[in-house]
Amino acid sequence: MKPEHPQDETPDAPDASPTPLGPDARGVEVIAHFVRRLPFAPGVYRMLDGEGNVLYVGKARSLKKRVTSYTRLQGQSNRIMRMILSTASMEFVTTRTETEALLLEANLIKRLRPRFNVLLRDDKSFPYILLTGDHEAPALVKHRGARRRKGSYFGPFASAGAVNGTINALQKAFLVRNCTDSYYANRSRPCLLHQIKRCAAPCTGEISLEDYAGLVAEAKAFLSGRSQIIKKELAAQMEQASANLDFESAAIYRDRLAALSHVQSHQGINPQTVVEADVFAVHQEGGQTCVQVFFFRTGQNWGNHAQFPRADRSMNEAEVLESFLAQFYDDKPAPRLILLSHDVEERELLATALAERAGHRVEVAVPQRGEKRELVEHAIRNAREALGRRLAETSSQARLLKGVAELFGLERTPDRIEVYDNSHIMGTNAVGGMIVAGAEGFAKGQYRKFNIKSEDLVPGDDYGMMREVLTRRFSRLLKEHAEDRPSLRHAREAARASEAAEAEKPGAPLSLAATVDAPVTESEPDAAADTATMPAWPDLVFIDGGLGQLNAARETLESLGIDDVPLVGIAKGPDRDAGREKFFIPGRDAFMLPERDPVLYFVQRLRDEAHRFAIGSHRARRKKDIAKSPLDEIAGIGPARKRALLRHFGTAKAVSKAGISDLMAVDGVSESVARTIYDHFHE
Repeated sequence: MKPEHPQDETPDAPDASPTPLGPDARGVEVIAHFVRRLPFAPGVYRMLDGEGNVLYVGKARSLKKRVTSYTRLQGQSNRIMRMILSTASMEFVTTRTETEALLLEANLIKRLRPRFNVLLRDDKSFPYILLTGDHEAPALVKHRGARRRKGSYFGPFASAGAVNGTINALQKAFLVRNCTDSYYANRSRPCLLHQIKRCAAPCTGEISLEDYAGLVAEAKAFLSGRSQIIKKELAAQMEQASANLDFESAAIYRDRLAALSHVQSHQGINPQTVVEADVFAVHQEGGQTCVQVFFFRTGQNWGNHAQFPRADRSMNEAEVLESFLAQFYDDKPAPRLILLSHDVEERELLATALAERAGHRVEVAVPQRGEKRELVEHAIRNAREALGRRLAETSSQARLLKGVAELFGLERTPDRIEVYDNSHIMGTNAVGGMIVAGAEGFAKGQYRKFNIKSEDLVPGDDYGMMREVLTRRFSRLLKEHAEDRPSLRHAREAARASEAAEAEKPGAPLSLAATVDAPVTESEPDAAADTATMPAWPDLVFIDGGLGQLNAARETLESLGIDDVPLVGIAKGPDRDAGREKFFIPGRDAFMLPERDPVLYFVQRLRDEAHRFAIGSHRARRKKDIAKSPLDEIAGIGPARKRALLRHFGTAKAVSKAGISDLMAVDGVSESVARTIYDHFHE
């Protein structure tokens, strides 16, 4: 495959050259121009718009045949037709096999996030349990990310909570430590976990390393699927201890058995015929799709997770699931068995690609009967219920946003709301926070914090801090997204809606230009709330503060020439009571809402989230400053010299009072370095 590493991928030079058809060329003729030079070889192609943004990433067994299919508009779906008409250029990468093309396609989709592909919204890594193998006394710890550390990995688990609960129960059952190696090395007496019977304390010799290795072997056997054998052995040891009248040991075995039963009882379905599998079920409703995945390892259920990929309405459940699977396993090892609710077109190719990456055989199946089918049907029910809850929440959120628009006099329902708050202590470590909310709730990927930098501010000047935050935020918007200002964006949308209405009239001609410029959100009603497609400019801004803060914000935006962003100030009520907030809007009298008004609760949630984010950012900055040493500010003083100075003098304050000759007595400190340190503290 060219290139070898997908993350470093660049298109083949001959195919990446710009089309000679002119800068305004679009659609079929552009694609036909590239087709002439394409080989009958497997590879990956990218379709780009006039600004170089990637519209779509696809793979093909034969690039020439696949791309040729885009040179005809007849018989194409509306989504594909819009994509073709928007294409201004293409890029290609040839691969040795179609399997390599599938893997590269998944990697590029996740990295480039093309608007016409199925996109994973929640691309998180799943946690594992790691039984370390690089220490004389192995530890049982939670692990995320690359599996570089030596040891045995068990997972994935659906959530960090599932991992933590399992580790806690396993500590009770097997007394395996979960502390860091440095903590282990510095113990002189057993820690609290040993006192509450959750660790055997090999760190202080309370158990020999040989006996501790036996406990580790039992824990590994349990996590590897031999849970029934381990339980039988513990039960036999408990009975033997009881027969020998060693009731204290019998009680320990009893508690360990209870802990193992607790692990299994909280895992729900534990199949008898499925040892290692991932079960996927997909359900569509209301223009949205839910993919539910269950993880089964060592015959145990290690949790489930619902994902809601962004996909065009025209794509059916099997098409969404097929694209989802390749992306899902792009950075995760595949199990030996994958069970699906719907058959996918390239199931065998997918199995081959996943097996090539995992290093073992992978079977992708659609079971029709037996226990495996029951697992799939259970996943389907969960997918249906999860999507129902999401649709209900989305509907509720839409009603709240509509209420916000009516209450604050907006012309349309806001797609993006921003809330600003500041946090500081007597002006120190001042931080401004911005949170963002849309049709699907909080868009945490869009949150921003602003470390207050102005040296002219009087400590504690909240108005000045708000001016700086808003100046920095909206100056950048003007620089990078001036064409997306609310007034311009709404005017474009109104014009497109008018054109669409005219086009629907009987006898109206089809406007290809209008089709090219039409936004993809026509078929993606929830796209505005997605962090990748949410508008850059806010439709409404809340300022946490009263009339003074609002006036400072208004004056700041006016100085930047911005007059189309609605501002609302939220002042805390008397005695800071929630429910008695007062709202300030330029040109209107201040007002309050009824205490049980749903819109009031919604605005309170926004304000509280902004407050939480600003305080958290402030505390993080304060904690970092507290940990700083005056020695960090001296040029040429790295970690080694810093440690040497502190070992010699004890504190940074003592270093600041030392003379040049005293400083030179420290290992690694020459006369020039000593003079640099002395001059820093004696300007």
